[in-house]
Amino acid sequence: MASNSDARTFGSDSYDNAFRDSVENRESFWLTAAAEIEWSVPPTVALDDSHAPIYRWFPDGILNTCVNALDRHVTAGHGDRLALIWDSAMVGEVRRYTYAELLDEVSRFAGVLGAAGVAVGDRVVIYLPMIPEAAIAMLACARIGAVHSVVFGGFAAPELAARIDDAEPVAIVTASGGLEPGRVVEYLPMVHNALELAAKPPTAVIVKDRDEVPGSAADHDGWLDWDDAIADAAPVAPVMVAATDPLYILYTSGTTGKPKGVVRDNGGHAVALAWSMPNIYDIHPGDVWWTASDVGWVVGHSYIVYGPLLTGATTIMYEGKPVGTPDAGAFWRVISEHRTKALFTAPTAIRAIRKADPDAALLAQYDVSSLEALFAAGERLDPDTFEWVGQILGIPVVDHWWQTETGWAIAANLRGLAPMPIKAGSPTVPVPGYRVGVVDAEGAVVAPGTEGNIVIELPLPPGTLAGLWQDDERYRSSYLTAFPGYYLTGDSGYVDADGYVFVLGRSDDVINVAGHRLSTGRIEAVVAAHPAVAECAVIGIHDDLKGQRPSGYVVLKSGAEIEPDTLRAELVAMVRNEIGAVASFRDVTAVPALPKTRSGKILRKTMRQIADHEDYTVPSTIEDPDVLAALARQLGG
Repeated sequence: MASNSDARTFGSDSYDNAFRDSVENRESFWLTAAAEIEWSVPPTVALDDSHAPIYRWFPDGILNTCVNALDRHVTAGHGDRLALIWDSAMVGEVRRYTYAELLDEVSRFAGVLGAAGVAVGDRVVIYLPMIPEAAIAMLACARIGAVHSVVFGGFAAPELAARIDDAEPVAIVTASGGLEPGRVVEYLPMVHNALELAAKPPTAVIVKDRDEVPGSAADHDGWLDWDDAIADAAPVAPVMVAATDPLYILYTSGTTGKPKGVVRDNGGHAVALAWSMPNIYDIHPGDVWWTASDVGWVVGHSYIVYGPLLTGATTIMYEGKPVGTPDAGAFWRVISEHRTKALFTAPTAIRAIRKADPDAALLAQYDVSSLEALFAAGERLDPDTFEWVGQILGIPVVDHWWQTETGWAIAANLRGLAPMPIKAGSPTVPVPGYRVGVVDAEGAVVAPGTEGNIVIELPLPPGTLAGLWQDDERYRSSYLTAFPGYYLTGDSGYVDADGYVFVLGRSDDVINVAGHRLSTGRIEAVVAAHPAVAECAVIGIHDDLKGQRPSGYVVLKSGAEIEPDTLRAELVAMVRNEIGAVASFRDVTAVPALPKTRSGKILRKTMRQIADHEDYTVPSTIEDPDVLAALARQLGG
């Protein structure tokens, strides 16, 4: 079996050697990486392929993830190093934890969980806002060998109940609520309703009261107050678990309506993230790292909590928005105040900043000279946004591509191993361990530059999903059966002659216009380059003659003044010039905002259903339902 990246030479000896070693000498490569982790029983075998296509990494290894994130740094004499900086733009507070302080908090909360009946292998649902207690609860679960499942704070009661019923947790850890610009989100009524809806509710509920939000544990019989419980708790020792034991379940939306519980193991997860921090991000012990995401998403799991702490770095947890808390200079303030070395954020955050402050006037108020690189993922980084933020910051802007299922980057520009020339629109090259291929509908590998289905040759590297929670059959059918021997990413794109990967969008965002397959991502890149456009989405809608046709939705930059007919004419001309008349691009609608998930992904499928006047369901992950409702009214849906 071959993939597009098998024999590629990328022009960097250090990268080529690492990639080749990860493929040809898989055992030695990953056992060497595993040596950076502290094991109670070091693994002697890297990969167990006896149950292929379901694989297990480091099957004979035994460890504890919390020990690797906290204890070992304290034992090594680094207890006074900053581990976590919580910066809340919502309450105007900054809280700092050293490694020793964070270890103490985690150890004592692990005692709280144990007293509440949580044991090795039990599940704990964490339903918290962006406060330090979220990271503390996650690490405390890892400490006692429990399996955490973080649910994004503010999810509706039915969605929370569905996750409770699937995971069957012993306990749920929550807070009185979260804070959004201009509003307070009360969690406890939703938790109460979810417990009533759930067929298998947990026996323990632990609540972190926040002064800014109404409600407390005292309002509910039998619920525990976080502060009271932890004040009386004694620190507990870590429990060693098998490398193949689950660390967490993270639910992602499924096409059947039932959420898919992505399972991450302990050993492969620790090894992969510890390898990624210095090699991909050039982050080392003591460096200050900021991932501007939420712990409810995989990015928050990997690179707010586990990755930086496994490395011994300082991680920033930010409660706020890129704009509106208080303005579009919020990110620059955080970087300046905490002397941040690198920022990881979603392109949608950068587009929001650009929309509000297109000339980056607020940047001049802050000293961001500590910032060496900006990493983007979660949504395609269009070339126009890439060029804008790179120009205003004067540093490398590094796109990279990965998924909830993979847990870390599939393709990246490895800043710590072998920085490469950046190509706008590309996340650069496959990360060692990932054999990326592009295949046609029949599964045949296509030529360089030819668009197709992006797949990854099995086995996937450590740190990727071990499966779906209690559903191996769904894991196989969702990811492994479409192209035997490959993991189906669900994305379309191509690999160019230099070996660079280009991800054009989800496979269902490839539209068929009069027999011509066109990527809406390519059209979006053209539309986004217009000087008046802050961000855009292009979807394929039904056309009686051509089957489908592209329809564009644009958000204008703050202060941009252009007549709708002029904008449409200019965009149509740009698409015709860059892609050709075959695109049949003629529909342009200016909208105040695009509907998105809380992680920044544009809800293209839902937009397409509205535009085609089909029935649709408001996704549970939506950030602002009012934006979707306004779009539906505008389109007559």
